[in-house]
Amino acid sequence: MGQEESHSGEMNQAQIQELCLVFMKECPSGALHLHEFKRIFGVVSSSAEESLYIETVFHSFDTNKNNTLDFMEYVAALHLILRGNLEDRLKWSFKMYDTDGNGMLDRHEVKQIIRILYKIKLQKSDISMTPSEICDRIFDLVDQNHDGLITLPEFMEGAQKDEWLMNLLKLDVNATGWVIQNCGKLP
Repeated sequence: MGQEESHSGEMNQAQIQELCLVFMKECPSGALHLHEFKRIFGVVSSSAEESLYIETVFHSFDTNKNNTLDFMEYVAALHLILRGNLEDRLKWSFKMYDTDGNGMLDRHEVKQIIRILYKIKLQKSDISMTPSEICDRIFDLVDQNHDGLITLPEFMEGAQKDEWLMNLLKLDVNATGWVIQNCGKLP
């Protein structure tokens, strides 16, 4: 499973059903805890940065904030990651970045996620910018009213009109490839 990727990069119905079966097998109580989520997606022995990233993903889907995902939260997460449109995925990325939940991104929140992305993704690329420089560039591109905060509309517009920013966010915006890659690690 996860070895054959369609041309569109989406998982097929059988693969999604397999993930749902894994949930039912791994979580007969109907509650998926963070350590089980990490195990299902093969993050048990990953780097600290990837572990922190998956924790951020997990908490973004825990809509009732009870530190577990029920089956409906799990299915909603899979649907968003695997089938969601660009707008929905960008809204999800914004929610992940907005760690204090106030509906705006400040420099601290953006730097925090950039540090994680930098260690996971950017250190393997040709980008010669530091996380602080990347954060500054994001604010220059996206913070339209220059108030030091990024709103959801600013984030949505900025991400969609700037190719550099969209490429930077691809780890979050296009998590399909990540899920497909890690499904091969299922127990």
